[in-house]
Parts: sequence; C-alpha cells; structure tokens
Amino acid sequence: MKKHHAAAAFLLGLSSCASIANLTGNDTHSLNLQSAQEYSQLVQKANAENAIVSSGPDYDLASKVLTRMEPYADQINQTGEPFQWQLTVFKSNEINAWVMPGGRVGVYTGLIDQLHLTEPEMAAVLGHEMTHALEEHAKQQAGAQILTNIATGVASTYTGGVYGDAISAASQLGVGLPYSRSLETRADLGGLMLMARSGYDPKAALSLWDKMAKFSGSGNAGGLAKYLSDHPNNAERTAAIQEAMPKAVALYNEFLQQHKN
Repeated sequence: MKKHHAAAAFLLGLSSCASIANLTGNDTHSLNLQSAQEYSQLVQKANAENAIVSSGPDYDLASKVLTRMEPYADQINQTGEPFQWQLTVFKSNEINAWVMPGGRVGVYTGLIDQLHLTEPEMAAVLGHEMTHALEEHAKQQAGAQILTNIATGVASTYTGGVYGDAISAASQLGVGLPYSRSLETRADLGGLMLMARSGYDPKAALSLWDKMAKFSGSGNAGGLAKYLSDHPNNAERTAAIQEAMPKAVALYNEFLQQHKN
C-alpha cells in the first residue's frame, strides 16, 4: 500500500487496459513472469542485507491474514492467470505494503509496528493492495508511464541499499508508480469487499485510514504524508468507504453465517 511505489501506490489510468497492454507489451502472462523475476531478485538482495523477517509477530500477522484472504482473492481473479501468492516481510521503518502482478506481496515492519495494526486492519491494507493486483492497475500504469513519459525512482527510497536496483526494476512493472486517485478509490472499495468476504470486519478499514491520517500529521510520519498525498484525502476516502459499508457488512455477515458452527 504505501508508496514504495509510491508502492502500493499509485497513479494509474488512460485508455483501455488491453490497448495499453498491447502498446507496452505488458500482457498479463508476461507481466506476471517479469514480476516473479524481479521479486526474486529483490528478495535475494534484501536477504543479503539481513533485511527480511521470516518469523515473529510481524511475520505471523501478515502471513495469517494473507493466507486467509488468498482463496477469496482467487475466487474473484479475472485476469486469466492464476496468482502465485508469495509473502516477504521487510525489516524497514517505512510504512508500506504492496502486491506485485501475479501475487508477490511485500509488507514492511514499519507499517505494522508504527501503526500498531490489528489483524482486521492488516486485512484492510492487504485487501487494498491485492485489489490493485487483481484489477491489474500496474498494467495500466506501465502504459501510462510510457505514454506520459513519467519518470519514477522507487529506488531513491532505498539509497544506499543493495536491493535498490531490484526495486527500481520492479517499478518498470508499474509497482513503483503512483496510481490515480480514481484507481486508489477502486482499491479502497475492492479491498473493503475482499476483506469482508474473507471474514474481517470491514469497519476496520475506517480505523486503518484514520490511524494513517493521524500519523501523517504527527510530525514523524516521514514518507507516509507523501504517500497519502497521492491518495484521496481522508474525508473523501472515508465518505466513499462509508457509502459502500452496508454492502461490505452484508458480505461480512454472510461469512459469519456460513462459519457460525
């Protein structure tokens, strides 16, 4: 979600997804293969820096939520390609999370620790990021980058890190580009429904974004304020989520009914 992308992050949108894909060569299959390669390189280099967390409460939280949400994400996957879900938790103070094309997931310890995320709030984060991937927003942004000559430097967030090059390469997949506010809103609402389908109280999305808004104004928010600048403002975001909440609550209640025994 946050901006290593402007990481989950995001600015995306031009003509049709298909026409952009044809222009850039980023068809779904090819983009997913590129994503897998870049993700592998990123993880290898981060591992060389001892910057990966593979156990403990932060990893357990992210893993538990992702594992629970995966089957519901697979049910709504209309990309034509199955996702190969993989999780890496990066040791970093940055408040960030993202999902690459094809289901490669990155979560930063700063997101969990500084915002003191609950399990449902983690689901709101991952739901947002998973929606970006499931709706192939990165494919659209890859086209937008070429058509508007947008220059993005994801690796600048990691200056001095040996895995900066891998992150910069990943940005070519659309992972490093800020998305449009309209696509951010789609990710908010799609993530809201996904977390509800997965049995997480959708009201946690409101508490998540409230935490982010408060933290961004706390004076020690760092990159979070910059990240949020590319998203709908808090009032717009809250209004859109509240409008969609009855539908999300209905999905959540349906889950509870199905699993009450």
